[in-house]
Amino acid sequence: MNCRVLYHDKCFDGACSAALFTRFHRECVRTANRYDYHGLVHRAGALYDESWFDAQGENAIVDFKYSASPRVTWWFDHHLSAFMTPKDEETFRRGQSDGSQTMRQFFDPTYTSCTSWIAHIASTKFGMDVAPLNELIHWADIVDGAKYESAKAAVEMAEPAMKLTMIIESAPEVDGESVSMKFIPLLTEMPLQQVLEQPFVQELLGPLMERHLAALELIRARAVCDDGVISFDITDQPTEGYNKFIPYYLFPQGTYNVGLSKSSFRTKVSVGTNPWTTRRACELANIAAICERYGGGGHARVGAISFPVEREEEARAAVREIVAELKSSF
Repeated sequence: MNCRVLYHDKCFDGACSAALFTRFHRECVRTANRYDYHGLVHRAGALYDESWFDAQGENAIVDFKYSASPRVTWWFDHHLSAFMTPKDEETFRRGQSDGSQTMRQFFDPTYTSCTSWIAHIASTKFGMDVAPLNELIHWADIVDGAKYESAKAAVEMAEPAMKLTMIIESAPEVDGESVSMKFIPLLTEMPLQQVLEQPFVQELLGPLMERHLAALELIRARAVCDDGVISFDITDQPTEGYNKFIPYYLFPQGTYNVGLSKSSFRTKVSVGTNPWTTRRACELANIAAICERYGGGGHARVGAISFPVEREEEARAAVREIVAELKSSF
């Protein structure tokens, strides 16, 4: 039987979550003899299509919003904005209260990464030894929780995990599929340095480092920091992703960052909080709640909103409103 793992694509924690789930399912559940993967991205409109689910096997969603589809066997998430509608949340809560889904669907927004959340459930409820994957869990927490020691460490990317994050977030498709699909099987077995040394990874690394440096200079030229809020618009330079810590590297005094960018399939508003801010947590805005008002979501300290490519002006208006709101929070 096949187990299809649907995961947050272009996301280090998403790829790590898919890898850890695969190893957990293979070692502890043992109902599948093969695994395949389907990347999910946040976009305007419906996030799921029933045709994406395996009609004969099991389906798992990790590090992504809840789906009430009866074809979904497993679900793990840690985002505050995990439910697209109140009805979805009601369906999940009902499955937990009547016991029908307590051992298949798991949600806890207090976990730093979905990888660490899956590891917790796998070890405490299924007896899995997760020690061989401690490096993966450790770096998923650092990357998804923005727990780098400094903006310099996050932007200059000396560690293998940082380079892999850049490739997963920014690389174009390889042989018609998302590059993260190639990473997931490797992450179930290899240390991160060994993954980085794979020939196909090395081929991607050089051009992406050049693009990273170009993005650094572009944001340096475009970004402004006003009343503690960094903002920039790079929609005229389409990109599939950039290092989200660049604004704090350039403006360490900034508390918040609101960036507007465009890719092949969406216009994106990225909203974040400086991980190294000296402001107390109780003084900081809930970014997920702000983004949810525009149809987006995320975590308390970082989130995003996806607009259709052609609705750039609507996205730009949202940026103006969010910047004004964050400025007024001081």
